[in-house]
Amino acid sequence: MENNIQPLIDQLKNPSNVIITTHAKPDGDAMGSSLALYHFLKAQGHFVRVIIPDAYPGFLAWLPGINNSINFELEEVKAKKLISEAKVIFSLDYNALSRVNKLGDAITASAATKVLIDHHLKPDTFDDYRLWDSNACSTCELIYDYILQAGSMDDINKDIADNIYTGIMTDTGSFRFPSTTSKVHRIIANLIDKGSLVGQIHQNVYDSYTENRLRFIGHILKEKMTIVHEYNMAYIAITSEERKKYNLVGGDTEGLVNYPLSMKNIKMAVMITDRTPDGATEKTVRMSFRSQGDIAVNEMASNHFSGGGHKNAAGGTSDRDIDTTVKELLDILPKYKSTLQDD
Repeated sequence: MENNIQPLIDQLKNPSNVIITTHAKPDGDAMGSSLALYHFLKAQGHFVRVIIPDAYPGFLAWLPGINNSINFELEEVKAKKLISEAKVIFSLDYNALSRVNKLGDAITASAATKVLIDHHLKPDTFDDYRLWDSNACSTCELIYDYILQAGSMDDINKDIADNIYTGIMTDTGSFRFPSTTSKVHRIIANLIDKGSLVGQIHQNVYDSYTENRLRFIGHILKEKMTIVHEYNMAYIAITSEERKKYNLVGGDTEGLVNYPLSMKNIKMAVMITDRTPDGATEKTVRMSFRSQGDIAVNEMASNHFSGGGHKNAAGGTSDRDIDTTVKELLDILPKYKSTLQDD
């Protein structure tokens, strides 16, 4: 854990011009933490804008304040102007500027004070202040800690509580991952006391599938999930053609990698998705790793697929086609035989 953020808290006792950023393809924790901090700082009298690298998924469209966020891809000129005028820039839920795409160049060029609040491993050193803890279940947990450290718990209203709850819920797999500590449950209890309707939030996030997405999930589980019994793992490979056939939009593949882990004896799951843009000559393949117990998929992602993340949840990339990427994944499994196979 690293926490040198108190001087910043003292600095922000006076109104300032603040920008909040988060990673590309923002998930529940990314948007939840950004919007919770947005509402908190606005209530403190600051001018605040949230700038995201690209679109958020549709199942988060209900989050309080999300309509005030700026999509850098669609409003680059406006976003760059706001960043150039900022006095403080928060970087939430990412550990390197490479994770915000072109938005990272604008952040680098800014003379603003830069603040990192994150829980991912091995953060780069582009920040002036940081609240970082890889043991935190989510960045939303750290935003709660930030508000606590600022001595402003009474300022948590329903909008802030709903955003924090959403980020914690989604990043803990609805409170089933090992990162769900007793502290997390105490935070959740306080958020409920602040007005969060937990059943409604769960419904908003998980019961908002389109027909296309539900049919896509059925297709994936029936036709595309491959089980490698020898290594107690399963993988799902999604082609660009399938993404087009089912008209997938941002967030439609969210959580699919967790499905194989619901099977008895499956210890690791990998989702491999071809995200090569139409007409591009270079391949862009994204990989999502999940595991149980002592299987450190962040090491696998880092060592072989230019990625990283948490012990049981990590991401990676490949510039090979999807079939070659699958082969490379299968070829490295013997190296992890001792941890993947049954004792």
